[in-house]
Amino acid sequence: MARKSRTTTDDERQKGIAPGIVAKTKKRLVVVAGGSHPELAHAIADHIGIEVAPTERRTFASGEIYTRFETSMRGADVFLVQTFGSPVNEWIMEMLIMLDALKRASAKRITVVAPYYPYSRQDKKGRGREPISARLVTDLIATAGADRIMSVDLHAAQIQGFFDGPVDHLFAKPILARYFEESLRGEDRETLTVVSPDMGRVRVADTWAEEFGAPLAIIHKRRDPKVANQVTVHEIVGEVSGRTCLLVDDMIDTGGTIVKAAQALKASGARKVIVAATHAIFSDPASERLQDASIDEVVVTDTVPLEEARRFDKLTVLSAAPLLGRAIKEVFDDGSVTSMFDGAA
Repeated sequence: MARKSRTTTDDERQKGIAPGIVAKTKKRLVVVAGGSHPELAHAIADHIGIEVAPTERRTFASGEIYTRFETSMRGADVFLVQTFGSPVNEWIMEMLIMLDALKRASAKRITVVAPYYPYSRQDKKGRGREPISARLVTDLIATAGADRIMSVDLHAAQIQGFFDGPVDHLFAKPILARYFEESLRGEDRETLTVVSPDMGRVRVADTWAEEFGAPLAIIHKRRDPKVANQVTVHEIVGEVSGRTCLLVDDMIDTGGTIVKAAQALKASGARKVIVAATHAIFSDPASERLQDASIDEVVVTDTVPLEEARRFDKLTVLSAAPLLGRAIKEVFDDGSVTSMFDGAA
């Protein structure tokens, strides 16, 4: 049977499309939100200049989760925003179900935007018979249908290697550093010392010290592997007496590490202690601990939802939406995410 030919239209000739070739469908960016932090998802969408796609979401009496997208996802470049505060396991399951729905709805590409990555502290085996839960979560995300992952300040950079696909590792330092560039004045700026709360954060703290042209100090601590969330501070390496100390970390969970570090700094003569962290997990009793007299200010981003009851006078929360919105646009436009950070963290 002879193939039917198609006449090229005048409009196609003007666009330079060859005879008989149908023009490709225009790319479509879609942002969908899980239930963990809809405020952040809407702020990201506002920054991009679109609306969050409407989603039907229900939890049955048995606890099973149901989701359905109310608009077509066929051929779309979808960015699923889901972060992982409490209850983390419920949000993981909801994300997996949403990924499955997107895959079955024929989305062209699916990117999981996880501002705070779940189980990121379980990235290796510290003792025998332990799991590597961060790898397990990544495998689940891949199996459910994600093509790409985007996250902010991973607790362990090696998590990028757990996923067999692109991982956009973003950094909140530009957001936090901009705040301190504006807020630190006079003696606070002149006597600034950047402090790493432990050996694992030295590399990150060093980039902060370079950013501000300030000296670096390191707190040596010991953690009992058999007791969660308990830390003993041993000694401070570096000069902190009479200095404004900027303690930088990727997350604050129960606040024990940060408060003991701040107390040690004040005991060593620090004139002021300011805490900067990306992820404000704030598990109980973090909010009460962080109001300790040894801490003068706490600055975090909103990568994790923070209810009003957990906020306090010395706390400043900065929006991560501009950072995530720009990164999403770069990925959608096939641009460079690395260029957002001048090729460095």
